[in-house]
Amino acid sequence: MRAETIQTPAAEAQGFQTGEVMTVAGGHFVHDSFSAFLSPLLPLIQERLGTSYAATGGLSIFLQLPSLLNPFLGYAADRISLRYFIILAPGITATLSSSLGLVHSYFALALLLLAAGVSVAAFHAPAPAMIGRISGQRVGTGMSIFMASGELGRTVGPLLVSAAVIWWGLEGIWRLAILGWLCSAVLYWRLRNLSARPVTTGGSLAALWPRVRQVYPAILWILTTKAFIAVALTTYLPIFMSDTKNASLWLAAASLTVLEAAGVVGALATGTYSDKWGRRRVLALLYILAPFVLFGFLAAPEPLLFPLLLGLGLTAISPTPVMMALVQDYFPRNRALANGIFLTANFLTRALAIWVVGWLADNFGLQTAFLWSGVIGLTTVAGLWMLPKNVAVTG
Repeated sequence: MRAETIQTPAAEAQGFQTGEVMTVAGGHFVHDSFSAFLSPLLPLIQERLGTSYAATGGLSIFLQLPSLLNPFLGYAADRISLRYFIILAPGITATLSSSLGLVHSYFALALLLLAAGVSVAAFHAPAPAMIGRISGQRVGTGMSIFMASGELGRTVGPLLVSAAVIWWGLEGIWRLAILGWLCSAVLYWRLRNLSARPVTTGGSLAALWPRVRQVYPAILWILTTKAFIAVALTTYLPIFMSDTKNASLWLAAASLTVLEAAGVVGALATGTYSDKWGRRRVLALLYILAPFVLFGFLAAPEPLLFPLLLGLGLTAISPTPVMMALVQDYFPRNRALANGIFLTANFLTRALAIWVVGWLADNFGLQTAFLWSGVIGLTTVAGLWMLPKNVAVTG
């Protein structure tokens, strides 16, 4: 079947700039390695603070709360170059994430995570728009490389921080921060003359609003229903493996690494194939498969857990680059702003899911919380039929 037609402003259809795409993707890899430190440390944090599942998982909300700034950062990025946000964010995020072992109260952790979240938002609002610009007409491919690099970072991050805890203890992981600043130095050398702003700027917010109102109700449905599976896996999986499967810290972190490693492969494949087969077709396949793989994971004997985690990474973790490419298809002249709205909506739906899954875990157990996450995920595919069919936006 024929894929959707995707048209970009002529000024931006200049071909795929491989070196620049790989540089930004490399920054994404290092940055997200550090932003992935929290989840594998949650069992240790829960033990240290004596908090409930909901309160412990809720710490990730503080990391994501600054995502509310993304529409404003995106609006600015459509008009001025925010490349120094992209350049500095890996060093700042690394410093803050590597300091998690130095604080000993819930309030201090929340403040530290809020600060780290600002740095995360400052990177993720302009970076996808830059990728969209330097990818020419192969936005799906560029977004796949960009998102796969982030997934690879979230694969390496849990292993890196777990090894650091073994070597130096929780209080000693601050030593890893130097890696983030080395990345920022490389990004400065490579990107200091590259604009993060689109060649063709968007119109007014008033002119953009009818399109937002047409597209985003369906996107909100998709983000809300899929968030429960994503949260169960990326936030609560290490605690699930530790408490339900009696896994060690290293094995619990390894489960997250297996999941994210499969997500790398999935992210590379899905965006590229969506350029050929169409965004909806690829998303429908992933959203249908993911809940059933999760049900299999919950019912499987121990030898099948890690193979099924690979399946969950390929299905439940990999749709994000396709969704981001779809958003940029609808808003080719306001990519950073549209991406900022998307990331904010993603935060709000994830925050809701984190609290609901945590509440279910506290009251009915983690197994039941994961099961209901899969049930809710079954309804995600309905949102694809709510999307407008005319993807291409010309002008």
